[in-house]
Amino acid sequence: MRVGIYPGSFDPVTFGHIDIIKRASKLVDTLIIGVLKNSSKAPLFTTKERMDFLRIATGDLDNIQIEEYQGLLVNYAGEKQANVIFRGLRAVTDFEYELQLAQTNHILNPNVDTVFLTTSVEYAYLSSSTVKEIASYGGSIERFVPAPIVQSIFDKYQELRRV
Repeated sequence: MRVGIYPGSFDPVTFGHIDIIKRASKLVDTLIIGVLKNSSKAPLFTTKERMDFLRIATGDLDNIQIEEYQGLLVNYAGEKQANVIFRGLRAVTDFEYELQLAQTNHILNPNVDTVFLTTSVEYAYLSSSTVKEIASYGGSIERFVPAPIVQSIFDKYQELRRV
């Protein structure tokens, strides 16, 4: 059985992420979406919220598992008996960093390969940071994230303004 991992912070999940998830899910028997819990970063959404958003966004896919992970991705891949890590590339600028990670991971665990999927052209500009910036000013994000999570994103900013 081929198990793949698509890791990320998904803060929040975008149509660009969903594009990679759908394409990667066709290449493996099981695709684990690894939601990074990184204590050194302060994401806008909790790990649970990000996982819930992913469940909403991938509900139509039957070979997906959504899990939280911490620590080294390559160690997590070994624990899950995954033999491939999927990474999305939006632009050439992503490649150098991602290549370095892939090579390091392969040295740490030669049984795990990295597969790069280029983002579909219509999402090449899209990032979670962009979505958050637009949403923080009340701009329209419907073209960037699944409809069922749009209001949750705006609600989070309303909540932060009250604090």
